Order: sequence, then C-alpha cells, then structure tokens
Amino acid sequence: MSCCGPLMFSPIWLAVLLLPLVDLGRWGLSSGVSGTTSEPRKAPGAPWESLQRQKRNWVWNQFFVLEEYTGTDPLYVGKLHSDVDKGDGNVKYVLTGEGASSIFTIDENTGDIHATKRLDREEQGYYTLRAQAVDRETNIPVEDESEFIVKVQDINDNEPKFPDGPYTAGVPEMSPLGTTVVQVAATDADDPTYGHSARVVYSIIHGQPYFSVEPKTGIVRTALPNMDRETRDEYVLVIQAKDMMGQLGGLSGTTSVTVTLTDVNDNPPRFSRKLYQYSVLESVPVASVVARLKAADPDIGSNAEMDYRIVDGDGPGLFNITTDEETQEGVIILQRPLDYETKSTFSLRIEATNRNIDPQFLTFGPFSDMTVIKVNVEDVNEPPVFTNPVIKMTVSEAARVGTTIGTVSAHDPDSASSAIRYSIDRNTDLERYFNVDAMSGVISTAKPLDREVNSVHNITIFAMESQDPSQVGRGIAVITVMDINDNAPVFAIEYETRMCENASPGQVIQTISAVDKDEPPSGHRFYFSLALPAGSNHNFTLRDNKDNTASVLTKRGGFRRREQALYQLPVLIVDSGSPALSSTNTLSVRVCDCDGDGVPQACGAVAYTLPAGLSTGALLAILGCIFTLLVLVLLIVTMRRRRKEPLILDDERDVRENIVRYDDEGGGEEDTEAFDMVTLRNLNIMRDPKVRRDVTPETPTFFSYPSSSASRAAYKVLPDNMLFREFIWDRLKEADVDPTAPPYDSLQTYAFEGTGSVAESLSSLESLSSDSEQSYDYLSNWGPRFKKLADLYGTMEGSGVFS
Repeated sequence: MSCCGPLMFSPIWLAVLLLPLVDLGRWGLSSGVSGTTSEPRKAPGAPWESLQRQKRNWVWNQFFVLEEYTGTDPLYVGKLHSDVDKGDGNVKYVLTGEGASSIFTIDENTGDIHATKRLDREEQGYYTLRAQAVDRETNIPVEDESEFIVKVQDINDNEPKFPDGPYTAGVPEMSPLGTTVVQVAATDADDPTYGHSARVVYSIIHGQPYFSVEPKTGIVRTALPNMDRETRDEYVLVIQAKDMMGQLGGLSGTTSVTVTLTDVNDNPPRFSRKLYQYSVLESVPVASVVARLKAADPDIGSNAEMDYRIVDGDGPGLFNITTDEETQEGVIILQRPLDYETKSTFSLRIEATNRNIDPQFLTFGPFSDMTVIKVNVEDVNEPPVFTNPVIKMTVSEAARVGTTIGTVSAHDPDSASSAIRYSIDRNTDLERYFNVDAMSGVISTAKPLDREVNSVHNITIFAMESQDPSQVGRGIAVITVMDINDNAPVFAIEYETRMCENASPGQVIQTISAVDKDEPPSGHRFYFSLALPAGSNHNFTLRDNKDNTASVLTKRGGFRRREQALYQLPVLIVDSGSPALSSTNTLSVRVCDCDGDGVPQACGAVAYTLPAGLSTGALLAILGCIFTLLVLVLLIVTMRRRRKEPLILDDERDVRENIVRYDDEGGGEEDTEAFDMVTLRNLNIMRDPKVRRDVTPETPTFFSYPSSSASRAAYKVLPDNMLFREFIWDRLKEADVDPTAPPYDSLQTYAFEGTGSVAESLSSLESLSSDSEQSYDYLSNWGPRFKKLADLYGTMEGSGVFS
C-alpha cells in the first residue's frame, strides 16, 4: 500500500519514509518506491540458498495536515493503497483510531483520507490511526493492521503573550547607564520546533530614550545616566514581543512596565532664608515652644531626616532646639524664664544636617546648611515678685494680740515700678489668727495662739499692684508657734484599779504614768505624790519611781468588800516646766473577791438578789397583763350578749364588698355610707327605715314593716325579688320626698335586675318623684317581655308599691 500526502517529494522525506520499512510485512508504496527486489538466499537442499528480499505490499509513514484550514471542501490528507487491491473493488479500506469517522474519513474503495474538521495544533498536535484492508464480501483482512500518525502541521496563528504582565519595577535615581530594571518574558503557543513561529524578539515601543530592552532576553535597562527622581519619579514603558524573529508578517503582543525611581540622598537641606525673626512674650513659661523652622530637602523618607543644633548665640543655655520627627522641623524650646528688663533680644545660629548621608554623593557639596534666628522678647505687665517666696517666722503661743511676727517684701519687676499692697489669703487662715499691714507687709497676731491646737501656720500672702490690682503675686509665710508650759500633766489613761480582799501589806496594786500636751525642749519630768489629806491615810501609799511612773501600794491587809468596796485616792502630778504646773487626778480602787490565783471574780458592792428565776417585778407585770386581757374578753362577750348578735355570722348569709360611689363637694363622712347586702339578707338586724344617718325623717314610708317578730318572720316566705324591690323603693322615696335631707350629691347603686326578666337589663335614670310627668302605663301593652318593666314603672294601686 502506498501513501501520498503533502511534503512527500523531497529527498529528506523519502529517506524518512524508507526508514520504517523493516517488519512492515506486505504493505508497500503506490508511488513506485515499493517493488519486488530479490535477495540471495540458500536454496533448499543446497549448501547455500540464495537470499531474496520479500515483497512489501503496504508501506507508509507520517501524514501531515495543515492546521486552521479554512476551505469549504474536506482537506485531503493522503492515500492508502494495498498491492492486494487489483482495482476490481474486492478490497475495502477501514480506518480506526483517534478521530476516525469524526475528524478523518477514508474512501473505502480508493483509500483516500480527508479531514472534515478544522484542526488546531495547540489543542492536539497529532492523531494515531490504524489502517486495515479487508475483503469486501467476507470482511476477512487481506493485510495486517498497521498504525500510522497524522501530524497537525503548525502555522503562525498565535501571537506572543506576557503571562506575568503588566510589570512594575523600581530603580534608584541617579543610577548609571545600563542598570538592570526588570526582565520581561513572552510565550508563544505555536510549535517552537517548526519554523520561526514561536521565536520572539523584544523591542521598546514607548519609553525611549530613558530605557532600552534587549531583543533576545527581554531585560529592560536604563538608557540615560543620572535620572533625577525630584524631576520625574515614574515612567510607563510599552514593551513589544514579535514572533517570526521580528520579520515582516510576524504576530506581536505588548505589555506595560511601570518604572518608579526610588529616592537616594542626593540633595542637601537648605534654609529658604538666612535670617528668621520671632517674637515671644517674656511671660511664657519654661518648656514652651518659642519658634519652629524647617530646612527644605527634596528627598523623602529617611533621606530627608535631619538634625538641628544651635551652633552659636547669646544667652547660652536659655534655648534648646530639637527635631520634630513627623514634620522634620526644628523646634526651639525655652529652658529658662525670660526677663524683658534684663535682655530683650537674642540671636542664635542654627545648623541643619542630613542624618543619613550617602558617601557617593558627597561630591555634590556639604549636606548641611546654616541660618540665623533673632528672638525678640516683648514686655508684659508682670505681677509683683516676693524677695523670698517662702518666709519662715516664729512666735510664742503666749504672744499677745497685735504682736509683730515678721515682715514680707515684694517688688514690681516692670520698668515702671508700681506701689505694692499686701493682704492675706483667708482660705489659708480661716480662724483669722494673723493680720498683715497693707502698705508695709508687717505680719502680726490677731488672736491668741495655742500650739497644742495648731503648731504651724502656712498662710499665703498676696502682693497686688496699686495701679493694676489684677497683677497679683503670691508668697508663703510659714509661722511656727513656740511652746510654753501651759498644760498640767494628767493620767496617761483612765485607770481601773482592782484589789483582792486578801491583799497583803506593801503589795503594788497599780502603776500609773502621766502625759502632758506641752513639749519642753529637754523632755518631760513628772513628780507623783498623794494629795492632802490622802497622804495620811492608813490604807494606801504612793511611791515615785523617778522614771515618770509611780506605784500604788497597800499599807495594810484585811480589806472587805462588805465593809467598803471602793476607795478614791487623789494623786498629785507636777511637771518640770517653768513655772511648774500640777493637777490632782483621782484613782479609783475597787475591792474584789478573787480566786486562788488572785484573779478578781466579783468587785464593788455586794448585790442582794432573789433566787434564780424571774424577779418579783417581772412576775407582777406579767400577771397584770394577763388579768387585763381577761377583763377585756369578758367585757366584749357581755356586750355581744346584750345586743343579741351572734359573734360569727351564719354560713348562709352573704358577705359582700361595699361599693361606695360619690362625687360630692361637701357633706362630711355621713355621705359615704354605702349599701350593705347583709341588711337585705338578715331580716333580724334590719333597722327602722325612719332612722337616717343624718336626720330623722318625718314622712312615713309606703311600705309598712312588721313590728313583731312573728309578723317579721313572714318576710322569709317572700320572694327575693319582692324583698329587694320593697327595700330599694323605700330608700328611693326616703331620699326623694324628705324635705329635711341635706343637698348631698350621692349615688348609691343596688345592682338588682330581678329574677327571670324577659326584657333582660333595662334601667331608667328618672327617679319617681312628685315632679315627674312621665307615664309608663303603655309598657303593659308591649307584651310579656316588658311585663317586669311595666310592674316597676306602671300605675300604683292602693298602698302597695307595684300594681
């Protein structure tokens, strides 16, 4: 079988086609390359047989098909032919493998192969197919199946692309010529092994003459030396990649490269002026900012950082300069107070130096600059100043009122000196112990002093200018009150002295000490003795221990509580002051009953008590209370029996809440009596309707109440609705026709609707008074539903209430 296709006519392809002929069986080329060639082989039975080359009936190689074919007819790929095929139509060609029947078709009679679809080498570069020649009638293979490849031949249909673009890069300013900036790389999807479709070259379209690009490597370099960031800090380059080695007709792609010039310290700081002038008030406090100045530096970041220093100037130590790290300004700070009257003008020489200097740019000049600052001090009206801000004085606590203690002095620091007036800040002298002379500043006592109350006085003295009282200076006078011996010694504590009955003579029962509010310079020295006439007693004696303590001893034994339980011993204490002061303090000694160890058990007078239990007074009080309660209970029971009222109501009687509704403007408490349902249910306690709560009406009621208990029992057989109606009607007439009733606006509600009312709930706000002209006789004609209403408001007959 032979195959024919594109590019099969060169000698190179012919050699390629001949290579795979080994072991291909009987396939052959139809183009004449195939044939019958004899080779010598050893004949049978002979020593040597003549070798002969077998006939190859089916020979082929790679087929090629051009990608991106745009024709309307199927693209011819090649032809398959078998030597077995005699052209009589008995041989059928079958094609299987990748893309068989879907992409590639074969004419089963002629063996012509066509591509029916447009192929893309970038999607699939080759297809592996298998050819088979079979007998048309029996489908028995007449040739062995063989495999061949259809390779998609590349065309230049893909432009170069930059997968990492766009690019950003940075290069230091002032870089030398040819400094590498960045390398760009483009890829081409075409076949790099075939032709020049995937061989790209680089060129710069935009960005000249500042930068260049190497055509083969894509390395971007600087094309100009000493590019200055302060002039221009950013460049946008357009780089092109073109395939086909850049030849005409090649495809191209572009990308952008943003190049930023990074800063270097190539600019020294420079002051915009050689002389700066500032003004400052002399009253500004220490550590205040006097001035701010800045040297210009076009660099940025750490390259623009600078340090300031005072090189020279008058008033050494008066000012200091530091750097504001955020703004890179020089901040001049006051270190000592200013005084316009002493010096009003200062001149300072300031130097600004870059902090980070690059040695390669030292040839550009010194990276520092100098300027002069002139500071003018402005005069302000200052408050008076005390000669000594804190003045210490002493005064005896025995000083009389008006005694001079000392003098304060202040002056006006301004050139135009003003007279000074003095006063005391009374917030520091609330008790007004001192006075100060307004003109001379002499401080004197205004009240007697007591060191024991306050030993040190800190008072504030005001000094004001006479011409401008708002200018006030302040000074402090510390007055110490000196001690005198004006307090007598007393017992250190309140002693509770206890002595056993069996105390022996000469026994120490108490050791006492004393205190004195005074503070003598040489310390306290107290003298103890028994005051007269206790010094000659026969019970106790006192011994001075010479160490500001004294001991109390017994003179005898045999003390008895029942005879005398308490002894009062006067003790005289004298201090060592000049003049000496003394006081008499009483020591109470109690006689106690002690146990075997000498521990007091009971002291003082012997108590005579009743035996264990309640006292007589407590028992009498309890019995009196019990008797009183019994009398009250008997009295209540007696009153209940006289009134013949049960103590507890019967179970069947209603006990309901009273509803009191009234809207009156007067009348007192009598107008608030409400209706009690117990009255309706308990006929035994129904009171006489003639008895009103305010006056006794004279008009008789329409309903005659039984007077005897026998006839009163008849009410129990009446229906409840009749009983309620009778009671309500009686109350209505009682209030409506009584001329003696006071004009109270009182509303009493009796919630009663009757029993089994056919007409349900009906009511009328019109009272049945003598002035009413309304007639309700027509209600009886309305049927059984209004029978109850007709009974309530119909015409009355006889002495009864309802007809």
